[in-house]
Amino acid sequence: MSTPQTGDIDVRRVATCLGAEIGGVDLSRPLSDRVVAQITDALHRHRVIFFRDQHLDHASHVALGRRFGELTYAHPHDEAPPAGYPEIFTVDPNWNRERYGDDYLTANRRRQYTYLTGWHTDITPAVNPPAASILRAHVVPAEGGDTMWTSLVAAYEGLSTPMRAFVDTLRAEHRYGGRDWPAGNGEYARRINDNPLIAVHPVIRVHPYTGERGLFVNPGFTSHIVDLSPRESRAVLDVLFDELTRPEYTVRLRWEPGTVAFWDNRTTAHLAPRDLNRIEGGRTLYRVTLVGERPVGPDGRPSDLVAGEPYGSERTVVLSG
Repeated sequence: MSTPQTGDIDVRRVATCLGAEIGGVDLSRPLSDRVVAQITDALHRHRVIFFRDQHLDHASHVALGRRFGELTYAHPHDEAPPAGYPEIFTVDPNWNRERYGDDYLTANRRRQYTYLTGWHTDITPAVNPPAASILRAHVVPAEGGDTMWTSLVAAYEGLSTPMRAFVDTLRAEHRYGGRDWPAGNGEYARRINDNPLIAVHPVIRVHPYTGERGLFVNPGFTSHIVDLSPRESRAVLDVLFDELTRPEYTVRLRWEPGTVAFWDNRTTAHLAPRDLNRIEGGRTLYRVTLVGERPVGPDGRPSDLVAGEPYGSERTVVLSG
């Protein structure tokens, strides 16, 4: 076994509100506790961190993730992770298209009708959304396919004092499908509808380690704010969605083969690329995610489970006949 790396990492900020590039470390090799602690500190400080020229395979990717916590099953609605690696989720639109055909394409296009709809925080319909995600690039196009992240802490701090006091008291429902719950009898729609995943979270989440407050709503999965009328809910969510997508809160990553992104899922949302249908070349990335805890709001109250099960290392997907 290789000797664990013990040297200090290099950290270079790449944007004002979040984002840093990390150098001086080979993620394919075992990491010492010292290096793990330094990377964890950089993650909490910068919310998303990038590593270049890494050479990971599925085994080393899983081993890396386990140095930072327990790993989830690939995805709540995925029944076919790579053989032998149930922790790996494949991010490849062509893979989903081959599996679900027009059913997947129709549902996906319906969620892409505005700039906002692509923004999301991973798996927030779970009562314990992932703590963090580690995504590595395997195949990337020569141009396009970038990913953006935004700071939910900066978005919260950008609100006025009265608005912060108001949203501190709110809770919102998150469901897989968001406001655009899939319809129809295709396999993709049945997979979502037969395996409902719904939770109610505080609109403002307190980070369990840093104590920071951040918006915990996102256009991809938040359906409505509880106890408000539909009109009031839409109005408040529109304000919050506009705030969290302000360009000054964001950072953009140009993927290259061997690039790794590691983000704190408690304090960020990200925007999947919207240009994949206009560029040549495939795009295949692989992700592992860390098991998270139930979010807690400013009042100390944790999230409530509505449907589904906590998101952990095992997941059984059922389909109706």
